Amino acid sequence: MPVFLWAGTTKKNELKKGEIEAADELAARTLLRRQGFKSIDVRKQPKDLMEYLPFLAGGVKEKDVVVFCRIFSTMINAGLPLIQCLDLLAQQEKNKAFAKIIRSVKENIEGGTSLTDALKKYPKVFDELFVNLIAAGEAGGILDVVLGRLSNYLEKAMKLKRKVKSAMTYPIAVLVISVAVVALLLIKVIPVFQKMFEGMGGELPGPTAMIVAMSEFAQTYWWVIFSVIVVLVIAFNRFYKTEKGRWMMDSALLKAPVFGPVFKKVAVAKFSRTMATMMSSGVPILEGLNIVSKTSGNVVVENALMKTRQSISEGQSIAEPLSETGIFPSMVVQMIAVGEATGALDSMLNKIADFYDDEVDTAVDAMTSLLEPAMMVFLGGIVGGMIIAMYLPIFKMASVVG
Repeated sequence: MPVFLWAGTTKKNELKKGEIEAADELAARTLLRRQGFKSIDVRKQPKDLMEYLPFLAGGVKEKDVVVFCRIFSTMINAGLPLIQCLDLLAQQEKNKAFAKIIRSVKENIEGGTSLTDALKKYPKVFDELFVNLIAAGEAGGILDVVLGRLSNYLEKAMKLKRKVKSAMTYPIAVLVISVAVVALLLIKVIPVFQKMFEGMGGELPGPTAMIVAMSEFAQTYWWVIFSVIVVLVIAFNRFYKTEKGRWMMDSALLKAPVFGPVFKKVAVAKFSRTMATMMSSGVPILEGLNIVSKTSGNVVVENALMKTRQSISEGQSIAEPLSETGIFPSMVVQMIAVGEATGALDSMLNKIADFYDDEVDTAVDAMTSLLEPAMMVFLGGIVGGMIIAMYLPIFKMASVVG
């Protein structure tokens, strides 16, 4: 439905401005008159530049969905009608792309579609987990409760993702800085030393000759080096998108000496939190495991959860097949077994998730404290080695003069 900009005066002759959705300009004027406005000026809202250049608009961020869900939950809990909630959310949303999606969802509901079916039309924004929880809330008449649980889940999932990103940022940053420093030394600094060595005459020491040769190659064939890096990155991305490549990389990531334990704890925390949210919202356990496996982000974990689902469908308990995966620690399996026996599995899964959230914090801090000196030694060794190699001829000349 088109959006119109309007300006009008109240009965007290106060000037008011705003936006209104209507079928056409006449309908907009009629609606405003019913609200008590007079001397109304209505014009269609001009198209945003992003509508002409959609590639600049960007997508809907995870934070946008989290904020939307939290405010939506509060409005529904306060007793506001569904259509009014979506209308208010669309008006206050700053992300133009997301606001357009919310308006579309509202229009679909006005046309007789359920909230679940309206959200299904935007799988890139509202994933399968989100849609299934909303469906469970609509079916059980507890949409406000489910939205509250969903917003809590999304906030904690986003926090967990930030922890992983912060853990990976430091080593990547140091690696990028190392490459930049080495490139600067090879292209700008070493040629200065090279000219000085040519004036001195004599044979260069082995390490110095090797660094000089590397510098000459980098200056002459920099485009070859750049092309090789680009080709390797593209080849890696394509390999990772294959079934075999993703399995190999995800498996290696879980077995890595420093990073492996962190990612295993993240997997346990994510599984526990997601499964607890789905079970407490009334989603069947088999359907929940299917969705959780798809949102795990690791093909090894996904395969383990799908095997667990298969075993449960054959009559086994959830704890037994989970213990056979080798991913979930024995403590987690035992707590899940107790939760199954007492009929409080969702509560037990929440406790496991809370515990492993703290464990991820501790593991990230430990990994960072271990990586900091290691990366500094790595960077210092590369740069220091190159500098020493360039000063070797000067040391040799000084000893000859002495």
